[in-house]
Amino acid sequence: MTFSPGPDAEELRAVVRGFLEKRSTEADVRKLMETETGCDPAVWRQAAEELGLQGLIIPERWGGSEATLVELGLVLEEMGRALLCGPFFGTVALAANTLLAVGDEAANEAYLPGIAAGDTVATLAWGGADPLASTITAAPDGDGWSLTGTAELVIDAVAAHLILVLADTPDGLGLFAVSVDGAEGLTRTSLTALDSTRKLSTCEFAGTPARAVGRPGAVLEELRVALDRAVVALGCEQLGGAARVLEMSVEYANTRVQFGRKIGSFQAIKHRCADMLVDVESARSTAYYGAWAAVHEPDELPIAASLAGSVCSEVYTRVALDNIQNHGGIGFTWEHPAHLYLKRAKSTQLFLGSPSKHRSRLATMIDIPEVSA
Repeated sequence: MTFSPGPDAEELRAVVRGFLEKRSTEADVRKLMETETGCDPAVWRQAAEELGLQGLIIPERWGGSEATLVELGLVLEEMGRALLCGPFFGTVALAANTLLAVGDEAANEAYLPGIAAGDTVATLAWGGADPLASTITAAPDGDGWSLTGTAELVIDAVAAHLILVLADTPDGLGLFAVSVDGAEGLTRTSLTALDSTRKLSTCEFAGTPARAVGRPGAVLEELRVALDRAVVALGCEQLGGAARVLEMSVEYANTRVQFGRKIGSFQAIKHRCADMLVDVESARSTAYYGAWAAVHEPDELPIAASLAGSVCSEVYTRVALDNIQNHGGIGFTWEHPAHLYLKRAKSTQLFLGSPSKHRSRLATMIDIPEVSA
């Protein structure tokens, strides 16, 4: 199968890359790493008002462009390449994507226009390692619900105006919306993370008022689809970072001179760069297949998502490490950006399921029998 995003999508990629080359330089990334929210409000507003990125997958009736995961994947690929600091992934790939998958018209009317306009920063939270088995509990409370429990490692929660929470109810898993402003019983604690370019927090809910999105206990399949789409979206972001570190290695190999020769002429460097290229193209194939399946063959999405989840994160980590090796001593320094990509790779490797977990799920879906010891 030959996959081509099409000329319109590639034009979108070019526009986004040009925007990020100006507004997400290495200096910008390093500056925002040191802030609490990791976001430049001016860049966030420009992305919404001039490029319409926050509303990319949101239907037109709620202020969006009604694009698909293919276009979103290309945008995330460019953001991963530029290490964009900001709450885009949590707001769009997690929160907006989940709202659209559940399909609660009233909730969509309430929240999606604000997301599309850039007024609402949102994220998704759950308790425990498995989003679909959240340890947070939701109990009926008058006309609404109250949430109790703790969500670790929530991305961009400190900047969020809206937190969507996966919580267990007497009828099964449900999705709940918490409006952060004035929310009783909600505590957000910033964490010191390996990757300073993406902010993480712990969210504690102690009888926090919440609104049900969809019918609690009847949204499991929709949430599963949303998470599969998010895994593919994350794979696209990882692809962008992996492709960029490959570019960095090739650029350095063609300029760095040792023993009177460019280091790219040494066999060890050539072989490593060739292996990096094979890895990156493998990640590209799986990420693009996942985006294509989400749009054209939804029945294939679970397999495509687990394939992307098992390949892209490992590829990103491997080529980020190889990039440091290719750069030698300078690659190990704080001043060089190589470590920023490695830290992003490691921080995303386990975010929506480890590679081994995705491989196990994939093996189950395609009926590969277990091998006993």
